[in-house]
Amino acid sequence: MLIAKDYLDVICNEDISKEDKIRRNPALTRLIMRSYALNLCTLAKKTSILADVSVEMEGSSMKTFDDYTSALKRFFVIEDIEAWYPAIRSATVIRSGEKRCFVDPSIAIAAMGASPRSLEVDLKTFGFIYECMCIRDLRIYSQALGGNLSYYQYRYGLEADAVLQLDDGRYALIECKLGSREIDEGAKHLPELKGLVERQNKQERQMPLRLPDLMIVLTGGNMAYTRDDGVKVIPSGCLKD
Repeated sequence: MLIAKDYLDVICNEDISKEDKIRRNPALTRLIMRSYALNLCTLAKKTSILADVSVEMEGSSMKTFDDYTSALKRFFVIEDIEAWYPAIRSATVIRSGEKRCFVDPSIAIAAMGASPRSLEVDLKTFGFIYECMCIRDLRIYSQALGGNLSYYQYRYGLEADAVLQLDDGRYALIECKLGSREIDEGAKHLPELKGLVERQNKQERQMPLRLPDLMIVLTGGNMAYTRDDGVKVIPSGCLKD
């Protein structure tokens, strides 16, 4: 955590202005990163994040916000995730906003001023931190295969925290669940989404959509197995293998 906090200080006090030699406010940078962290792995709108920032720094404009976040993206501090648009259902019921994410969850923890002790009692926030960590690892370990990450969220509850697509067309639907008690909840949506693809293919037989090659729940547990519904339960620590 000391390394992450030091890196946060460098970002705010030096890096934010170094790349293009435009002087930016370290305090505003810190506020933007904190608000981003508090909305980690959610579909929070830019207007909501800016409103949060403006509580402590009045007069902050959307133009300024976009300038700062663009700088943070250019040197790989934040990296949002785009929505997956399969040819199923109406596009009007698929959430299309970007999922707010940091390149590494340790930066988010430092930005929000969290600690191991505070996360132990705030498991909801810890769950978002864990999802960010899974997304980081999925990005890294799939790079050699041309992996691309997105997310899917249907307005009425059907979702996948991550959709990992490879260059050869294969893709996996993935839910990230920190505790073993959440595995059933995480696994529930994945066969439902597969069934949605199957029903769409029966209706549109000329251009069928490929069925998911894998349905995965990434968990913080230590046991890997395949459920009766075909969902693979995989400890996140196994990704590197």
